[in-house]
Amino acid sequence: MNRIHLSKLSLALLAALPLAGQAAGVSDGVVKVGVLTDMTGAYSDLAGPGSVAAAQMAAEDFGGKVLGKPIVVISADHQNKPDVASNVARRWFDEEQVDVVADLVSSSTALAVMPVAAAKKRITLLSGPGSDPITGDRCTPYNVHYTYDTYSMAHGTGSAVVQQGGKSWFFITADYVFGRTLEEDTASVVRAAGGKVLGAVRAPFPTADFSSYLLQAQSSGAQIVGLANAGADTVNSIKQAHEFGLTPKQSLAGLLVFISDIHSLGLEAAQGLYLTTAFYWDRDDESRKWSQRFYARTKKMPTMVHAGVYSEVMHYLQAVKAAGTDDADAVMKKMRETPVNDFFAKNARIGPDGLLRHDMYLARVKAPKDSKKPWDYYQILKTIPPDQAFPPLSASKCPLVKK
Repeated sequence: MNRIHLSKLSLALLAALPLAGQAAGVSDGVVKVGVLTDMTGAYSDLAGPGSVAAAQMAAEDFGGKVLGKPIVVISADHQNKPDVASNVARRWFDEEQVDVVADLVSSSTALAVMPVAAAKKRITLLSGPGSDPITGDRCTPYNVHYTYDTYSMAHGTGSAVVQQGGKSWFFITADYVFGRTLEEDTASVVRAAGGKVLGAVRAPFPTADFSSYLLQAQSSGAQIVGLANAGADTVNSIKQAHEFGLTPKQSLAGLLVFISDIHSLGLEAAQGLYLTTAFYWDRDDESRKWSQRFYARTKKMPTMVHAGVYSEVMHYLQAVKAAGTDDADAVMKKMRETPVNDFFAKNARIGPDGLLRHDMYLARVKAPKDSKKPWDYYQILKTIPPDQAFPPLSASKCPLVKK
């Protein structure tokens, strides 16, 4: 009886060995990182080639290999089109054995790629996108929302502007999921703080001519014109607001502003603008050291998206090493278990909804006379801790979160 029992046990263990062998190590002899981003369009300056450079830096800094196998970084331009993004991702997964997709930059492309990756059990690391549904009702077990979300932008900038007396708002909104959720989140913050929303207008993405939208904002009489857009759209709307004489009668609130936008605008046009950011190159010694290396490579200082891409790719590679495999389930487990501690974030953790909760920073753009060196653009006014910067898990719509 005992011999029969032991024989059955031995057979069971032997049967399990091939499965363990398949899970261990690197599945196809290479760990391949695909940076899928906007290389030529409205978001190319804040992400684009800089995101590719950041991922390459992470691979090089890791030593070029993980578990004895080479790390390869490839890239493609999704043109801010969801269908293009999902088609590239399918080809990468099916034909090119890409293990992880980084950046994605726009919410519409991220939401198109996430289910494709989840079906293939591949990981997505989102630095550029911001829409709340990414970690809400559209969350997946294989996604990490790394750098910021519309909630953090709304609660940082929206609250600060209302506290400074900006009680009445009108929104100019990019007409896709990111812009709409950013407007909705900020409007909720404004109303909760005692302000009121006088109206909103939706502008197609991307837009070169904001004249008709600015005229509607002007006629609203709102104290604050909230710009629920990003990248070139933000730059164009701010430039044209100055040309139309919208300011200083009305104030602008950039709800998603990157240092690349300030560089394009110049401090004369951007001075006094409040913004919320996950990263500033001149915050401390660690951020300065990494940013100077990035600048040497790209000839510009990094946006928070670029810093997020480096950090998320490095965190992924560390998890592959710790797990002893590139199996997505094992890697995701290690990524969730291990806090992020680097120049980008301290003691930050990935929640069951896939959101990395970390400090955010409220900043104001300096006047030209206060800027002492190149790229010296921000005055950091406040550190916003994770429990204030990001939505609580108790309010999450992600089906992976146990209530």
